[in-house]
Amino acid sequence: MAQKVTKAVIAAAGFGTRFLPQTKAMPKEMLPLVDKPIIQYVVEELVDAGIEDIIIVTGYHKRSIEDHFDYLSADLRKNLKDSGKLQILDKVKRISDLANFAYIRQKGPYGNATPLINAEHLIGDEPFVFAFADDFVKAEPSRFKQLIEVHESHGGSVLTCVRARTEEDYSRYGIVGGDLITPSLMDVKTIIEKPGSSANAPSDFASVSGYLFEPELFRYLHEDEEKLEDGKEFIMQTSIQRMINDGHKFYGCEIMNGKFYDTGNKLEYLKTVVDFAIAHEELGEDFKAYLRDLRF
Repeated sequence: MAQKVTKAVIAAAGFGTRFLPQTKAMPKEMLPLVDKPIIQYVVEELVDAGIEDIIIVTGYHKRSIEDHFDYLSADLRKNLKDSGKLQILDKVKRISDLANFAYIRQKGPYGNATPLINAEHLIGDEPFVFAFADDFVKAEPSRFKQLIEVHESHGGSVLTCVRARTEEDYSRYGIVGGDLITPSLMDVKTIIEKPGSSANAPSDFASVSGYLFEPELFRYLHEDEEKLEDGKEFIMQTSIQRMINDGHKFYGCEIMNGKFYDTGNKLEYLKTVVDFAIAHEELGEDFKAYLRDLRF
């Protein structure tokens, strides 16, 4: 029986240079989708899947992330209570109770493998989820529930996958190839980071943010870090491919009944805001009416 997955690592140390000057003082992960920051959607997605301990790997300029998931201040509690906004008070108080949070300052070479090594001592010998803080999947059941279901039934590590739809997707994402177990589940044999075109890709399964890793990954990461040349990006895909070559199982899980949101650039962020504004419980109908009245 597969070991229960209860821990997750969220990488949140990037500078958000695409959003400057806004991100000079506000982390990109804290940019709002109407009334909730992006990173909270990632956290809620993890909690929905049964994750209890969340390690957020940050940088020196990310203190507001810690403040957001901390217990709200006495001044704010008093203000909301005195003004009769008890529903909002309860809603905000629940944020700090979502999970057990730990924070680590990132250190090491540039690349997506560094936050993993930084969090190793808190993960121990357990399978865990790895996510980025500026993208997520809105799905039913949730993305991480689907990954955990694959892990529980097949073992191994599991990669979040969506279908590449455009030629641009082959330059944005890693593409995995292998043998299909079902139309939405692949036994992965190879992973090619950003092949550039469909002609150079082994399939249309794009590996996007969201991974369930077995702890054996850490040994491979350390070996690859020792061999890393100065100035080279430290990416986990190299270690993943070596693990596959050594017989470790990796599965590509196409997320069903969902939509992948990548808020890492301005255009995709704006599209996400519009989608969430339309679906907003209080504002959705008025916002849709506003959009219908616009003249382009």
